[in-house]
Order: sequence, then structure tokens, then C-alpha cells
Amino acid sequence: MAKSLVIVESPSKAKTINKYLGSNYVVRASVGHIKDLPKSKLGIDFEHGFLPQYVTVKGKKDILAELKKLAKSSKEVLIATDPDREGEAIAYHIQNEIADKNDNIKRVLFTEITKAGIKEAMKHPRDVDVALFDAQQARRVMDRIIGYQVSPILWKAFIGQKTESLSAGRVQTVALRLICEREEAIERFQPIKYWNLWADFTTPTTEFPIHARLISVDGIEFKNPEGSMQDLPEELKNRYIGDAKTATGYARDAQEKNYRIASLNKREVKRNAPAPFITSSLQTAASANLRFNPKKTMMLAQRLYEGVELGEEGLTGLITYMRTDSTRISDEARSQTVAYIEKNYGKEYVGEPRKEKKSRNAQEAHECIRPTNPALDPKTVRQYLQAQDKDMFALYELIWQRFIASQMTSAVFDQTTVEIESDNSPGSKYRFRATGSVLKFRGYLQLLDDSDENGDSADKKKDEDRRLPAGIEEKQTANIEAPSLQESETKPPPRFSESTLVKELESLGIGRPSTYASIVGTIQDRLYVEQQERRLYPTELGRNVNRILIKSFPEIFNVDFTAKMEEELDTIADRENTYEGVMGDFYLPFKAVLDRADERLSEDLPKFACPNCKSDKVELKQGWFGFYLDCQNCGKKTSVKNLNKPEPEKLGEACPECHEGELLLRSSRFGKFIGCSRYPACKYTRQIPTGIKCPKCHVGDIVQRKGGKGKRTFYGCSRYPECDFISNDKPVNKPCPSCGNNWLATKWSRTQGNFLKCPNCKKAFTEDMMEFAAEEEVAKR
Repeated sequence: MAKSLVIVESPSKAKTINKYLGSNYVVRASVGHIKDLPKSKLGIDFEHGFLPQYVTVKGKKDILAELKKLAKSSKEVLIATDPDREGEAIAYHIQNEIADKNDNIKRVLFTEITKAGIKEAMKHPRDVDVALFDAQQARRVMDRIIGYQVSPILWKAFIGQKTESLSAGRVQTVALRLICEREEAIERFQPIKYWNLWADFTTPTTEFPIHARLISVDGIEFKNPEGSMQDLPEELKNRYIGDAKTATGYARDAQEKNYRIASLNKREVKRNAPAPFITSSLQTAASANLRFNPKKTMMLAQRLYEGVELGEEGLTGLITYMRTDSTRISDEARSQTVAYIEKNYGKEYVGEPRKEKKSRNAQEAHECIRPTNPALDPKTVRQYLQAQDKDMFALYELIWQRFIASQMTSAVFDQTTVEIESDNSPGSKYRFRATGSVLKFRGYLQLLDDSDENGDSADKKKDEDRRLPAGIEEKQTANIEAPSLQESETKPPPRFSESTLVKELESLGIGRPSTYASIVGTIQDRLYVEQQERRLYPTELGRNVNRILIKSFPEIFNVDFTAKMEEELDTIADRENTYEGVMGDFYLPFKAVLDRADERLSEDLPKFACPNCKSDKVELKQGWFGFYLDCQNCGKKTSVKNLNKPEPEKLGEACPECHEGELLLRSSRFGKFIGCSRYPACKYTRQIPTGIKCPKCHVGDIVQRKGGKGKRTFYGCSRYPECDFISNDKPVNKPCPSCGNNWLATKWSRTQGNFLKCPNCKKAFTEDMMEFAAEEEVAKR
């Protein structure tokens, strides 16, 4: 009896699915796309409806031949590639290739790799969705056109320099623009200094003081400023305490007043559970809580989705599909989760069903990212996952906790607000406010730590969670004690991290769940952006590329246009428009902008002379290997590569190895370094020192290096290999106050921020703790 052929994308998924389907099915993997646009040319036929000229992906010829052979001998073919647009494109190309061998072809969607999930999906086969494929194809073709036709113009702007890594992209360039604009905002930022006046108040009936903040003087309410001084609206300039003299005057005057409790308001407030994860929020939370970058998060999530070994259970898919914009939850998953919460926490912890939040482009089959079985809690799977990959377990625990918590009740607090007012004696009238809350019912907090994805909710809720004393009564007198001034200043907008950039792109409607990680990776691979202490900084190259592209293509590389094009692409999937219609609407105005930009850059190009005959009768042409000069006088062709390469910075120091060359500041794909001007005759190099002496040999300097998997940053001794000191964290030459070890490492955590940690005794210290320890040491002496 002929078997059914099931085609999936990855071999690991094929193995898990084969376990559940049984002997009547043959499961094979396409290992990703089998067809794509050619790498050596544009591959778009503009004369015939923007027809793509697909070719077989390199290395897929044998896979395709096997799929055809199996299709011919199978009773049916079920294409079960990933349930998104990329998966639909793969399914479409596979169908085209094998249709002449077997035309009984259907598409099935496995949103979770479990026995129940696969069984349910097999009940609902459908045809390959051509509209969904066209939407993916339009995105692919549009990106190809922009990349292939804008990049050569970008190369012209960098004529004579190394251009192999230079490229433009519909989404990557907008992502670069966001990073550059954020850096410009930080550089032009003018902080606003302001003061807050705090005071303790006692009453006859309270056990301890009420700690309150001054909120108004003579009825004028204060509002702490935000942002940069040059952006502060005129009407807000007198709404905060802006100088030390005024603040000191208020403090002195306020202390002389008599006070009473003006108002006491109590109310019940609820703090709702967070929504279950979608792709962008998972990447953000994994970065904040686990310090995973988007690429690592998606790699681990893919393994959890495709199936991991769980002892006697064997290969089991632990989460639903991880590329999604939808927070939808199936009825079955909701029922299982309710049962789990009732059993483990009680009925009172079961929350109301959440309203679905689904973006316009989210596919109907998609749910949120959730555990496939709530009963497989972290405690149950810990021994299996940690044995395979501790990071995989950490991500699963994050997903499981977030989803279960999302179906639980809100946390309930009793919040009290007290306002304390000075009497009607002569002079200014002062009003202070204190707010505190007491947890009344834990709700989802019974499971999930109450911190947001950026790890800063503790600071945000600090004031409202402040403890207030019992026994406060309205109109009773209050005595002011210990007024104190707190000086602050506004902070510039933070630089993007990989995860917050993803979050920003998602909020702007740019990119899709399947592309976020690659966008972030591309701008770093191109050396447009570099990462320092988990923050993204534009490089000089990145800034120059951004400046040229925004100046040349203001209509194309902006947030509004890119978001609008995403919406246009979605209309194809919704059958509101056609592939040709959307591509036509895009290309005609794009071509006009392209021609104008090319013309402007051509006019600004430097004048070249033939390096052979010195004639100025040369034409700049572009070939397979870049730009070259075609001399009309002597007929010779000369590459312009590196013709105008900028001179590296001179350090004014002789080379210590050859004593003839001069040391220069050079750059490579691993970062900046110092090298000899006589290279390659002299190959002397050294890393740029950090100014920190090596804590091991006390002779060499600590230098920053990049290497290993992922080109990670680490720190080592400049005398390597004579000294083998190495640290993943930046060392500082400060002794440990506890054990006396001669150096500490700089660390960061979500709860503590920046701190120092001893690599010997493992104790952590803040700067304040270090200063206190130093003072204590002086006192002892």
C-alpha cells in the first residue's frame, strides 16, 4: 500500500513528526528554501509583470530529486512547511517542482509539534495559498530591487574606498536610521536640572513618619521635566524647581510652617497580568531577563518548537510556533491552562479570558507563543532540558511562566494617597503628597515576578509602593521634620539594545517576526553598527551610509514609507490587491527617485585622471568587480578600488619592531587596532590599550578583543601568550573589600544595574559600597 509523503522544513522537526504519524507516512525535510533569486544578477523581468527568475538553491539539487522520487510513489503529498509566509513560499515552490510526479498535493499547518496538534492539523488540509505566496514574493522582490539598484549608487558615494560590505535595504536602512537618529538625539541632549523637596511628617496617631514630596506652592503644581532643555515647552519652564537657590528657599520656608492632613484617599487598584508572548515581546523579555540576543532567542525557541528529548516521552514539541504577531489562544489551550491554575493555585487565581490582540498581518492559524502542555511545567522538564542546554531551559521557563500568568487574575492593591497642606499663615502655601500601596491579593504575582520587559518597573512603582503608617486621619495636625532636597537631571534617550530595536520596529509596523533577528544581525555584519555593553552605537561608516542614503532617498528610507509598504504587501495576502498591482505602484515612483539620486551623485563624483597616461579623458564604468576607469586616450582599464582610500590616523610613534615604520590606527572586521605603516613588510600589530594594568602579570595592559563564536568581546593581557589573563567582563584595578583580591570585574544585572564583582570570593559591590569600605579601612588605620 502506497504511503503518504509529508514534507517539512527541518530534519529535527521531521524526526518528531515521524514519531507521531506512524508507519503509513514518510516524512522528509526540504532543509529550508529550494528555490530563490540568483545571487549573481538581479533576476527580475521588469517587462513581464516583475516576474522573478528563480533558480534552485545551491546544494538542494539532490534533496529536490529525492522529493520528486518519493512523490511519484506516494498516494498523496502533504506539505507541512512552517505556518508563515516563508513556509508558504517554500510550499509553493515544492508544489511546482513535484506536481508532474504527483498532483494530489495539500498543505497542512503544524502550529505545535505535539500528537494532538499534528492530529488536528491533519484533519484540515488545504490548498497552497497563492495570495500568501504572492505577498511573500512581493516582499522578496521589492527587497531585491532596492538592494540591487540602490547599493551601486551607494558605492558611487564611496568611490575609491572598500565597498564590498556596503549595501542598502528596505528595512535594514530604516533600522540604521533609527540608531543614527537616536545617537544624534543623545549628542545634542541638554539635561534639565531640577530639585525635589522631600520631608517627613509626624502626627499624634502614627507610629512612624510620613515621607512626602512637595507637589505645589501657592497652588502652582510642580511637574518634573522630561527630555532635553531645548525641547522643553515654554509653558512648562516654571513648573519645576529649577535652581538650588529656589529649592533651598522653599526648604527653609516650608520648615517654618504648620501643617495638617488635607486629604486621605483610599482606593483599590488592579495590576493586570502581562499578555502572552509574541515574537517581539519574547525577544525583548529574553534580552532583559536572560541577556539573550534576538538570534539566540529564536534559535532556542526553534528547538523548543521542533521537539526536544523528554526521557520516556521521547521527542516532544514544547512550545507553539515562535514567529507570530498574534496573542490568540485556542479554546483547548485555555481549558488546559484553567485546569492547571485551579489545581495548583486555586479557582480564585483563574483570570477572565483575555481579549485577543492581533496585528493586521497576523495569520488566522497563529496563536501566541505558549507551552503546548501547561502540565509540562519547568519543574517537570528541568532535568531533561538542563541536561541538553541550560539556556534552552531558561527560555522555556520564561515562556511557560509568562503564559500561565497571562491567564491568571490581576493583582489587587489598596492604594492610599495622603496630601499634607500648610496652614493659612502669611507667606507661601505648601502642599506635600505621599502615596503608598499594600498588596491585597497576589493574583498573577503568585507566579510571575512583577517586572516589565526592560527590568525597570521596580523604579517606576517605587513611589506608589512606599509604605505608609497606619492611623492617619484627615484634618489632624502634622509636624514637619527633616526636609531634604534631592537634585536630579533629565536623562537622554537610551541607546537601543538589540531587543529594544526589535520592539521599536514592531511598534512602527516595520519588518515581520521572521525578519527581526536578521535585520539586527545585518547592520552589525555590515559594520554600520557596533555593540558595546549591550547597546548599539553607529560606526563612522554607518553614519556616512545613513547620511548619504537619507539625503539621496528621503522618500524611500523613512519610517512612514516603509510601514506603508508593509501594509501594501499585506493587502496581497488579504486578496485586496495583486502582486503586479503592488509592484507597479512601488516601482514607478522608486525608479524616478533612483534616477535623480544617481544623477546627483554622478555630478558630485571626483574628477579622475588615468594613472597610466595621466589623461583626463576617462569614463567611470561599473563591472562585475566594481567600478573602473576606462581611458579613452590609452585604452587601458584601471580599477578604482582603494584609489581614494582615506589615510589611517598617525599616532606619532615609531614601530617598536622594525624601527623604520610609524604606528597607525587601523581598522579590521574585528575592530580597531594599532599597526605598522610598513605593512606587509612589517606585520607588527597591537591592540588599543584600555589604560588598565593586567591584574595577573602587572606588566601588560588590558586590551579589548573580539573573537570566538559570534565575535564576542572579551578582555585579555597585551602580553599574550606570555601572560594568559582573560576575562569576559571588563576588569578594574580595585582590590576586593572582602577577600583582598587585587581586581574586580564590571558586571550588570536587571535588578542591580552596574556593579563590581570579585572573581575570587564572588561577592558583589556597588560604588557606594566600595566607598564605604574604603572609608572603613581608613578609619581602621
